[in-house]
Amino acid sequence: MKEFIIGPNDAGQRLDRFLAKSVPLLPASLAQKYIRLKRIKLDGKRAERDTRLPEGAVLQLYINDEFFDTPKQENAYLTVAAPKLNIIYEDENILLVDKKPGVAVHPHDGAEYGKTLIDHIQAYLYAKREWRPREENAFAPALCNRIDRNTGGIVIAAKTAEALRIMNQKIKDREIDKRYLCIVHGTPKPAEGKLEGQLFKDEKNNRVFITKKAQPGSKTCITLYKVLQSRNGLSLVECELITGRTHQIRAQMAAAGWPLLGDGKYGKLDKRYDRKYQALYSYQLTFRFTTDAGALSYLDGKSFRVPEVDFVQEYFGC
Repeated sequence: MKEFIIGPNDAGQRLDRFLAKSVPLLPASLAQKYIRLKRIKLDGKRAERDTRLPEGAVLQLYINDEFFDTPKQENAYLTVAAPKLNIIYEDENILLVDKKPGVAVHPHDGAEYGKTLIDHIQAYLYAKREWRPREENAFAPALCNRIDRNTGGIVIAAKTAEALRIMNQKIKDREIDKRYLCIVHGTPKPAEGKLEGQLFKDEKNNRVFITKKAQPGSKTCITLYKVLQSRNGLSLVECELITGRTHQIRAQMAAAGWPLLGDGKYGKLDKRYDRKYQALYSYQLTFRFTTDAGALSYLDGKSFRVPEVDFVQEYFGC
């Protein structure tokens, strides 16, 4: 028999989802059978698969030890001796980090072990003792949003399970205003406008396509843009994402005839410029909550901006 004491980061989860994270070798079908047979109890009493776990409760599992012999987990954060983070804002619930181009956010982006943004964030919180993995059953600090490896900008990390749930919902409900800066070839006309179309993703080639008409699997994509400056055949443009699709700004700008500087995937590399990746940066984030934000309500109306975007200085000197 094994017991789990439900801590604050596990509280509120459904029983079946907690089991899937904490006992990954236990098949979901067998977990449901054990719940039905009362071999999995909450405070000594029967529970249902959708029971929400209260903080301080004791979960008792009367199941074979083999299900607890979990394979070694990749604790990449332990390999990071000196975490390197450009922190814009931090409190007890969240962390806002300025991710530089070239840094992958997750291991599945092809990054080396121990060199992703989440590795450094977890190592940072582990060193501060704000995160104690041995005391957690299912939670680890996690990212709420992603940015492509070669795009820079603000990434939100949640320090607690509650903050992660709230922030993910706010992102889903589009209650966070995200602004990007990019440099494009040409001068967009009109100087301020809206790009709207259908975006279809080619998973095999990790590329998206923009069409005017909907097709099976496509999704609506909307981007608002505003030209800030134009010089030497290039334009500095601010973009606001109304929808958040894969490679949305890059693909929509290219489809409109203004490909991003340095974007070889959706445009063409210009030999006049020594740039190998897209000039795109998520430089500003504003929380605009229209519904209850619970423990994160204090963030409503707050705006955060990266202090400087390198390519803006390089090409426009401002």
